[in-house]
Amino acid sequence: MSKEPPILDVLVVAPHPDDAELGMGGAIAKLLQSGRRVGVLDLTNGEPTPFGNIETRQAETALATELLGLTWRGNLDLPNRSLQATLENREKLASVFRLTQAKWIFAPYWEDAHPDHVAALSLIEDARFWAKLSKTDMPGERYHPKRIYNYYCVHLKQSLNPAFVLDISDFWSIKKQAIEAYRSQFFVGREEEQPSITERIETEAKYWGHKIGVQYGEPFHCKEPLGLSNLNSLI
Repeated sequence: MSKEPPILDVLVVAPHPDDAELGMGGAIAKLLQSGRRVGVLDLTNGEPTPFGNIETRQAETALATELLGLTWRGNLDLPNRSLQATLENREKLASVFRLTQAKWIFAPYWEDAHPDHVAALSLIEDARFWAKLSKTDMPGERYHPKRIYNYYCVHLKQSLNPAFVLDISDFWSIKKQAIEAYRSQFFVGREEEQPSITERIETEAKYWGHKIGVQYGEPFHCKEPLGLSNLNSLI
């Protein structure tokens, strides 16, 4: 991890650079505009890939980070393609939870064809528990994030039934630009693909927007009950 993270309100944990943007780029932008301190922690560097390399991916991630206006972004430098919820990795992630004190953790959805995504959620849930342990050498104060919410960035063609859909209509353009920052992942070598990645993501965002009567939406899930202090934000 490049440097010790600051105190945050929200921490998005992503298996690879670009997963946070794909799954909840609009939500990130919306949270930031509302004044929340939002960070992204990529668990791996995402390489190797067919048309990318470490340096290119780092530059693309930096651009996406700038476009979103993130409060902080870090990387645990865990191995891509063989991510595992080991005790060592659990301690590394739990340490970040303790240092950031983020109330809300966003994690990948639990059903996926990509083993890294499935392992990431297991690691996140384990680290959430470990973050509150006492009598430990982990940095920071003991802390238990209030909720884990799940964003959808999956490799399965699923019929989803999310817990809620967030209106991102005013933030679709930012999400699109952040996704397009990853040229090596979505455009190089895929010039002939139709529809393009951004066209597919836009179709999905319009689908979820239609479900709640807005232009664009992002779906989310949560294993624990959702709590509301009032009904003013319901659409």
